Amino acid sequence: MKNILLIVVDGWRAECLGSLGHPCLKTPHLDRLSAEGVTFVRHFAQAVPCAPARASLLSGRYLMTHRVVQAGTPWPHDLGGLPDELHLAGYDPAFIGYASHVPDPRTTEPGDARFTKQGHAVMDGFRIVRTKDPDFLPYLDFLQANGYRPPAEPFDIWHPDNAAPGPFSIQPSPIDKTHSDTAWFVDAALDHLRQRPDSPWFLHLGTWRPHPPYIAPRPYHTAYPPDTMPPPHRQTSVDAERRQHPMHAYYLDRIQRRAFFRNGTGLASDMPVDEVKAMRAVYCGLLTEIDDHLGRVFAFLRETDQWRNTLIIFTSDHGDMLGDHHLLGKQAYFDPAFRIPLIVYDPSPSADKTRGTRVELFTESVDILPTILDWLGRPASRVYDGRSLMPLCRGAPPETWRDAVHFEYDFRDVVTGDPQRALGVPMDACSLAAIRDDAFKYVHFAALPPLLFDIRADPHEMIDLADDPAYRDVLLAYAQRLLSWRLLHADRRLTGYATSRSGLVERPE
Repeated sequence: MKNILLIVVDGWRAECLGSLGHPCLKTPHLDRLSAEGVTFVRHFAQAVPCAPARASLLSGRYLMTHRVVQAGTPWPHDLGGLPDELHLAGYDPAFIGYASHVPDPRTTEPGDARFTKQGHAVMDGFRIVRTKDPDFLPYLDFLQANGYRPPAEPFDIWHPDNAAPGPFSIQPSPIDKTHSDTAWFVDAALDHLRQRPDSPWFLHLGTWRPHPPYIAPRPYHTAYPPDTMPPPHRQTSVDAERRQHPMHAYYLDRIQRRAFFRNGTGLASDMPVDEVKAMRAVYCGLLTEIDDHLGRVFAFLRETDQWRNTLIIFTSDHGDMLGDHHLLGKQAYFDPAFRIPLIVYDPSPSADKTRGTRVELFTESVDILPTILDWLGRPASRVYDGRSLMPLCRGAPPETWRDAVHFEYDFRDVVTGDPQRALGVPMDACSLAAIRDDAFKYVHFAALPPLLFDIRADPHEMIDLADDPAYRDVLLAYAQRLLSWRLLHADRRLTGYATSRSGLVERPE
């Protein structure tokens, strides 16, 4: 019997694990998972924000192929992905957590209620156990049944009545820790698993946290003193940041504090360092809360003797800037928005030799789907852009592996059109693609100036070298590599087939 637990949290930065030496964060249960599994320390999402990132993770394809470019973009009906593969393998894939799926309008009626969910429906093929909608109505019903009074504005449920407008301040959520949204999701996971002791199962377990608003229940809200938090990496002034690139300037001038804490006023880019550190302290409190609840799931698997036959994958959809470069959120081209954690626990004896190790090779979220298929002994179609991580988990790395990661961001807004107008860029040209290796990071825009960073000398991406004549050859070389990557990974659904005198030929490689 082979079970699979895929844990996907929202907005967890890559370095935020105790096992990776974070200066203050405590994540003992994930640390133990890391000690028994393999930690991939240079793992990247393929896109931001949530919907494109999750589309890549669940479909195994790059943004350039699946084209779910923003929250609310429909998923092509023939895209396929993880739930379809699991059904073929005999599983009934269950879903708990946060989703960003919109059905294809070409195959459903315009009045389909899912079009009002603002990209929060669940991907077709999953059996929904517990999820949220844009207004968190199922969770609000749960809170009301437990004596809470839902406010007129749903997101205000996390905020104390006395939260006055102003800078970020550390206050506890009025919701008890036993009723937090993280507890609510994990309670559903445990109830679901208790019903499946004798059959192979797959469970997507997601948490909405550490997604904003950054407010945590007692005692997590004060788990970490702000002065213990590492400060943000950023230029000394917002004006200096603004000069780096037009897209960066656009977000510096528009991202509001209130999108991350409801009583916030003014621009996120104006937050002083002490305010950023206070916010980071609460963010870390939310991470420890998640870790505590995952510990409940891990304990259940051990107690029921399912630990020895359950593949566990822990990851996130994307990262978060958390004040780096004067930004909050993930609307960026910087590493903290794309770099995410990945721990894979393979219970197979063949993985014993790698337990507790770290992999320094570049890995990507599109690798998750082929890894699951490989563990199940099933072939991965050539349409998938990722590669199985199983050989790396079992101490037998392939002879060849990628020497760089690639990611994309489509910053159009189909509803408001604001980025297009502000930047003077047509909607379909509101896009960037990046290649990043050990030496350099090159960011190509369809209609804006490119960027080039020397990662070894400038790991926090402060100095753009794209206009420096001394780096002209480097710029050209990385642009050519990026073009080659796009040519190699264009949609391959039918490109391995051809007719011949003897009939149809299929060549999977």
